[in-house]
Amino acid sequence: MKNRIADMSPRKAARAAGLAFLIMFVFAILAELLILSKIIVEGDAAATINNIMASGSLFWAGIAGWLIILALDVVVALSLYVVLKQANINLALLSMVLRLVYTAIMVIAFLALVLLFPDLFRYGQLIAYIFFISHLFVLGYLVYKSGYIPKILGAFLMLSAFSYIITVYGDFLLPEEWYNALFMIAMLPATFAELALAVWLLFKNAKIPEMKS
Repeated sequence: MKNRIADMSPRKAARAAGLAFLIMFVFAILAELLILSKIIVEGDAAATINNIMASGSLFWAGIAGWLIILALDVVVALSLYVVLKQANINLALLSMVLRLVYTAIMVIAFLALVLLFPDLFRYGQLIAYIFFISHLFVLGYLVYKSGYIPKILGAFLMLSAFSYIITVYGDFLLPEEWYNALFMIAMLPATFAELALAVWLLFKNAKIPEMKS
C-alpha cells in the first residue's frame, strides 16, 4: 500500500486522503460516540471492564470501527505526504511520521483495552495524542505555507491542535465545570478544519500542482 500511494500523483493522493477523512468521520461517530463512549468509564477501570464483559458484540463492533479508522489514518498520513511534499519535503515527512507514530500507539492502546487493561488504554491514548496534536500543527503550517491550499484551512488546522489539547488533556488541566463547558466549543474548530480539508482535497484538488517529471 505504501508504494502504491507513493506512486500516486498529488491529485489522486488528495482524493484518497479526502475520501479517507470522510469515512473516518463516519466511523468515529459510530465507534466512539455511539458505542465506546457508553462502555468506557473514565477513571473507573472496574466499571469499564464490567461494561465490556456485559456488552458482548457491541464492544467488538466499536473496536472494529476504530481499527478501520486507524487503517485509514495510515492512508491519510501517506497521501498527505504526497500532496504536501512539494511545499516542504522535510516537514511533510515529519507530519507523516508523527501521524504514523500516533496510529501505532493507538493500536497498542486498543490492544490493552481488548486485554481488559483500561488504565493502560487511557495512558496509551494520552501519549498517542501528543504525536497527533504535533502532527496537526505541522500539517496546518504546511497547508498555510503551501501556496496551493487555502491559508484559512492551515490556520484552522493549527488552531485545532490547541483544541485537541483542551479536549484530550483538559480534564487534567482545568476544573471539571470549565472542561465540560469548553469541550464542545473546543471541538468546533477541529471538526471544521478536518472536514473542510477533506472536502477541499476531494473537490478542489485540481489546484494542486502535479509533480514535475
